[in-house]
Amino acid sequence: MASPATSSAVLVVVLVATLAAGTANAATFTITNRCSFTVWPAATPVGGGTQLNPGQTWTINVPAGTSSGRVWGRTGCSFDGAGRGRCATGDCGGALSCRLSGQPPLTLAEFTLGTSGGNRDFYNLSVIDGYNVAMSFSCSSGVTLTCRERSCPDAYQYPSDDSKLRSCNGNSNYRVVFCP
Repeated sequence: MASPATSSAVLVVVLVATLAAGTANAATFTITNRCSFTVWPAATPVGGGTQLNPGQTWTINVPAGTSSGRVWGRTGCSFDGAGRGRCATGDCGGALSCRLSGQPPLTLAEFTLGTSGGNRDFYNLSVIDGYNVAMSFSCSSGVTLTCRERSCPDAYQYPSDDSKLRSCNGNSNYRVVFCP
């Protein structure tokens, strides 16, 4: 029979390995507001939403295997203490923490993480639902996409515009910048 010290050491190793495995495949999204005005970024299916004053950053962890993820900026928002309110652009049912996609117009950063056996992530910018705020979107192992106007060349303009889809290594981290 193992000694209590040996059993405790094995338990610690198993716990550390379990925790590391649970976070090793999460992608960190760092979202920064470089605009001269407040932006209320939203993220689905993970993240919800928050208020970002100029110069502030919001970080969210998104699990590998997340598909059809979205990040967008909302503008002209006003919320009460319970997180209920309204945004002039990108509103998601009057909630600060979004569970629904935003209403047009909105510039979208879209992503799917860990496809093809976890080896590839896919991401793009889209103005199919309109344009409301300048945005850049990049992964740590891919190119930066930037959209500063409605007709930006880095963004999907219509649904079958597949030349705009980018890929990067699985387990990459991401950066979204408003007003890059």
